[in-house]
Formats: sequence, structure tokens, C-alpha cells
Amino acid sequence: MRIRTEELTEGALSLKYEEQPETFPVLAQLVSDGICEFPALLKAALRAQQIGDMVKIDGRISTTVRLDCGRCLQSFEMPLASSFTLTYIRTEPAAGQGDADRDDVELTSEDIGLIYFQGEEINLKNEIQEQVVLALPLRALCKPECSGLCPGCGVDLNTAECHCDNSPSEGKFAALKNLKLK
Repeated sequence: MRIRTEELTEGALSLKYEEQPETFPVLAQLVSDGICEFPALLKAALRAQQIGDMVKIDGRISTTVRLDCGRCLQSFEMPLASSFTLTYIRTEPAAGQGDADRDDVELTSEDIGLIYFQGEEINLKNEIQEQVVLALPLRALCKPECSGLCPGCGVDLNTAECHCDNSPSEGKFAALKNLKLK
């Protein structure tokens, strides 16, 4: 997933990519660690435009991810999609000439969201895999109303009922409720 900057001289450039998620090192590590699986290709649609020394890339990624539910532990698939905008700059911005008596804070290109690149190509592999990781849910749920597992017997409460006493406990200090001090 590379963009040659010489192709951007004639305005905006639209590109489409399809790749196996395992070709991205971070995504391959997620699969090998058993965190998730990617049963479908990773699709990216990009629109790149050169603006002076900067290259602005608007993109959208989509794929399907297989995760284990955080409540019932059942495997499920969900679509994963993300839209993003990246701005690349060929040279580092020059440091501002501030007054020596003022306490100015200098912002780096990373602080303002610019990505530095050299040469005639922009490699998007790291940024694409970053967008996939950011689109993953923090807590995977097969459905919002998932009942999960019974804490007593471990039965999946989505498919069966258990006969455990699941009444709420009285709490840590229940034993002190009848305590009488003189």
C-alpha cells in the first residue's frame, strides 16, 4: 500500500486496495495471540491529494473480524469499518522564532497530527493497520443484551436457564448488621 507522490501532480488520486490482514505485522500478531481472526480481506479506499508540501489522504477501511464475546465466550463475527484522514509532510516544519522572554511551547509535527515522510513514496501499511486496531471494540459483545455465563455453574444464560441461587448477596458488611456495641 504505497502512494507515489509523482502521481499526485494532477489533482486528487483515488486508490483501492485489498490485502490479507495477515500481511500487516500488528494484525498478524493479534491473530497469533488468539485475540481475533480476520476471515475476510482488508479493503481500503483512499483519496490522496497534494496540497503544497503536504499530502492529505482521506480513507475508509473495512473488513470482518471474528472475536470471542466478553460475556458468554461464544465466537462471533462483526463488520469492522473506519474512516480516517491522514496528513503527510515532506519536510519537518521549521521551528518558530519566538521571543526569548516568552515561555512559548513548541509543537512538533506529531503534536499537530502530521506524518513525516521522505522520498517519492508514502507507505501506508503502518497507518492502515493502526486504523484497524483503533476500530476494534474495547469489549467485544456478541449482542448488547448478551446475558453471559452463570457465575455459579457456568451455563450460557443466552441458551439455557440455570437453577443456581443468583439472588444478590447482602454485601461484605452483612455480618455486622446485627452487631450491638455497649
